[in-house]
Amino acid sequence: MRHLLVSAAALALLAAPASGRAQSSAQPGPDASMAAQAGEKPDKASAGQPKPGAALDLRALTAQSDKLKDSDIATAPIREIRRTSHHTVTIGGKQIAYTATAGTLTIRDDDGKPTASMFYVAYTAGADHDPHRPVTFFYNGGPGSSSVWLHMGSLAPVRVRTDSPQATHNAPFDLGPNPDSLLDKSDLVFVDAIGAGFSRPLGDTKLAAFWGTDPDIDAFARGIERYLTVNDRWNAPKFIFGESYGTTRSAGLAYRLQKDGAQLNGVILLSSILNYGRRDPGFDQELINYIPSYAATAAYHHRSATQPNDLAAYLKAVRDWARGPYALALAKGQDLSPAERQQIADQMAGYTGLPAKFILDSDLRVDLRRFLKEELRDQRRTLGRYDSRFTGMDVDAAGESPEYDPSDTGISGAFVSSFHDYLSRELGYQTDLSYRPTFYSSGVQWNFTHKPPVATPFQSGNPADVAQDLSAAMRENPHLLVYSLNGLYDMATPFFGTEYDLGHMQIDPSLRANLRFAYYPSGHMVYLNPDALKAMKADLARFYDEAAPQR
Repeated sequence: MRHLLVSAAALALLAAPASGRAQSSAQPGPDASMAAQAGEKPDKASAGQPKPGAALDLRALTAQSDKLKDSDIATAPIREIRRTSHHTVTIGGKQIAYTATAGTLTIRDDDGKPTASMFYVAYTAGADHDPHRPVTFFYNGGPGSSSVWLHMGSLAPVRVRTDSPQATHNAPFDLGPNPDSLLDKSDLVFVDAIGAGFSRPLGDTKLAAFWGTDPDIDAFARGIERYLTVNDRWNAPKFIFGESYGTTRSAGLAYRLQKDGAQLNGVILLSSILNYGRRDPGFDQELINYIPSYAATAAYHHRSATQPNDLAAYLKAVRDWARGPYALALAKGQDLSPAERQQIADQMAGYTGLPAKFILDSDLRVDLRRFLKEELRDQRRTLGRYDSRFTGMDVDAAGESPEYDPSDTGISGAFVSSFHDYLSRELGYQTDLSYRPTFYSSGVQWNFTHKPPVATPFQSGNPADVAQDLSAAMRENPHLLVYSLNGLYDMATPFFGTEYDLGHMQIDPSLRANLRFAYYPSGHMVYLNPDALKAMKADLARFYDEAAPQR
């Protein structure tokens, strides 16, 4: 989400046995010695190393080691920081002891110059820290989002409860143990993009240096590889899990990491957008991609001409109509006859619940904003973009687009507040930096161009189509498995668009079985629906067993 961006977790954990809530410890990261070797001037806090077991005041470290840009903005320290604590969670009836580590990774360029500090929270199971246990890196999208949404809502050992698809109640929020966590299958690392969360550029490196498809992929590759090095995990089965724009990042990362020797076992794509070129004005494909999502939404709100008994079969028929008669009608343009135009409008009205006249007046091309406003206009309600099960109320009921997204505002407070409470009270991580759930200034100025693995001179400046990167990674590593997870009510990244992107990767027929799809009755953040989360966890458990079998 915002992805497209924390609690009362403490309430549940405070009630746990003392053995389930562990001691905390903090220590400087290994990069402290690297800084000295590189001839960098040590900060005041690192001049004297703390005694073993001594508490480390991260706020003091930040305040002492950083020069403030102004009176309100602190900068991240070059020195890597780790704060560890120990906990337990019960998954599948089995109690798992784990270590939570909140810390930073120092990213360096090819010359060894520190360019960014990347914040992460890692969960590692067991006391022996098996170097061959699978490890999964999670991140949201935006671009400009932190990982707070995946971290607090999906597969971590803790999870915030919301009232989805209704607006969530006010504080105190309910964050507690997550029985559907993926920790029983993999260690989990939640990473913030540079500029979001607590991640920041270092020294004279400008934040804008990371605002682009390719520099973002580069930063995450360096951050992930740094984590593997610091924690001796290079020989572990490796997975990446991106949401929304995070799937754009993942597709590029799959190829980049492979080139760096960090070959992946699996790539999980949640709510995907892989080809930005098809979103350019004047192209009909994006309109076609939305039709099945419009139909699923209409069925959910009982606006379809015929209410389907079998939603999966119904949506298959809608897909066939969208890629067939509807796509052909749009392709005809001005050559479409009045009779054909009326027929398409009537059929589309039956699927979407929109008035046929409204569809005709829109030239058969109903963009997303208008659909979200028009579908329930007679009830003076709008629909959510991230999750069309949510409804909102606008001041101007006659407007052309919603004034806000109820599926965003309805859950944000619970996630952000819960994370702050959890981070300080349960993980013991404190800093003077401000946590940025989203940093959309980056998205506004983002460079969406991308150079694909095999590019002609005319392709280097095109909008990103990272499906080509993923295709190259799958060809070069025929053991790589890819899992596409989709919400039927996701209007930000419609599932038919994902099918289109992944269906045009031009992979060899022998590799098609390596690409799987799953669909859930939820939105962009599939995990907001508890039943969908449970089903998603079960699907992922089988995926991990295949992608990283025990040897």
